[in-house]
Amino acid sequence: MKILGIETSCDETAAAVVEDGCKVLSNAIASSVDLHQQTGGVVPEVAAREHIRQISPVVDQALADAGCQWKDIDAIAVTHTPGLVASLLIGVNTAQTLAYIHKKPLIPVHHIAGHIYSNFLEREKPPVFPILVLTVSGGHNELVLLKDHFQFEVVGETLDDSAGEAFDKVARMLGLGYPGGPAIAKAAESGNPEAFQFPRAYLDKNNQFNFSFSGLKTAVRTAIIHTTEGEDMNPRQLNRRVVNDISASFQMAVVDVLSDKLIKAAKYLKAKEVHLAGGVSANQLLRQVVSEKLDKNIPIHYPKNLSYCTDNAAMIAGAGFFQAEKGMTKPTLHIEVKSQSSLAS
Repeated sequence: MKILGIETSCDETAAAVVEDGCKVLSNAIASSVDLHQQTGGVVPEVAAREHIRQISPVVDQALADAGCQWKDIDAIAVTHTPGLVASLLIGVNTAQTLAYIHKKPLIPVHHIAGHIYSNFLEREKPPVFPILVLTVSGGHNELVLLKDHFQFEVVGETLDDSAGEAFDKVARMLGLGYPGGPAIAKAAESGNPEAFQFPRAYLDKNNQFNFSFSGLKTAVRTAIIHTTEGEDMNPRQLNRRVVNDISASFQMAVVDVLSDKLIKAAKYLKAKEVHLAGGVSANQLLRQVVSEKLDKNIPIHYPKNLSYCTDNAAMIAGAGFFQAEKGMTKPTLHIEVKSQSSLAS
């Protein structure tokens, strides 16, 4: 079964063709990151305009790269929530129109479900359930127990900022640019992770699997103010060594909390596999620390290709296959776009 996936939830315009949920035939992505670097973050109106400009060429490229014509496509999967509403509308309207013209079933995919199924792309062996997934990026931060295909239980989530959002905001404070995750990871390579004693928020027993990064972000801001001796927090007053040390110390604090809560939840829930997903799953330190802490009898998986960590359409097409197997499709032209939605709903 070949599915065309479309993803436009934020700033990446993407289309892909995936066969039987795992075999990636194409994965076309048009990024507008250069535009958003100019403003230090995603401007929704700019992202939407770029989606309008890129969506048709990207879909055509995905089909061409896969060597497919429309007669070869069995269904269309599209991200319908959550995300930037204007961006989502471009993808959803495109998918609805194509499904209507070519008479294809339409599969509305939750964006986080897509990230969860990024670990099934190019996977050779079948998974062993239950699987505990740490999905973490700029807009989301959850611990999700995957009991079977499309049987989700959200066991933990962020109470304020996601880890990816914290990376972006700290990078901005340090003058490292956007996106923050790769920039901080690069600076941290030359830094001392013990130079600054930033807090780790493990929370109380009732929130043992939830996350909070707002306090850590505030601690970084305080450290910068003390270092620059001024409320304006001008990153130009920071020398390179201090920037590297703050980056390394901040990154270590985030990785400690993410990995500790993931390992604790995996033991408590008796997970058979542990998966990392989302943009922050590309962080090499996170992968290393989780691998070291995890019980050696529990396999760890993260996306085989770095392009599957960030927003992409292959993960949407892959998730769409398993969703279709459960009979979870919608009639053409009847998708409701929402700005927020529960994964478990």
